[in-house]
Amino acid sequence: MEKEKIHLLKKELQQRSAKELVEVCLSIAKLKTENKEMLTYLLFDSEDPLEYAQRVKKEIENHFAELNPHYYYTTKSLRKTLRLINKYSRFTKFKQGEAELLLHFSQLFLHSIDKGTKHIPLLGLQHRSLQKAYSIIQKLHEDLQYDYSVEYDKLAMQTTKLFQHWDDDKFDLKLFS
Repeated sequence: MEKEKIHLLKKELQQRSAKELVEVCLSIAKLKTENKEMLTYLLFDSEDPLEYAQRVKKEIENHFAELNPHYYYTTKSLRKTLRLINKYSRFTKFKQGEAELLLHFSQLFLHSIDKGTKHIPLLGLQHRSLQKAYSIIQKLHEDLQYDYSVEYDKLAMQTTKLFQHWDDDKFDLKLFS
């Protein structure tokens, strides 16, 4: 079965009645949990993406509170947390909120992870989240860019200082200042 192009789907949806559209949306929501979450966001949370980001922050904090002390399981849990941030980003397409969540993740990472860890995949999660935050911050408005760049620089320098096994050649973080 072939998928139709978006513009053809849009044209077809415009020709349908409101009742038919409701049925289509509900049938899509029943297929996957992510579709249901997306529909929930669009219907209830899309007016205030920063408030939604605050709720996601609380969920991220809960993930960090439940971390297993073993580095392998910690890495798996933190990957799940980053997937939550990515899902938020796909739903909202709001760069300021995504930058805020990534910086929040990095800050919680600094406070929660053992400073003597040598587990490269775990350190890589911090590195990639900071890199992604850096690239997103560059795309923001100048005023927001300044505010977030100060926080980013602080986190990048703390990360480099605190982790004893941070390899500057492998994990090179750019700074704004």
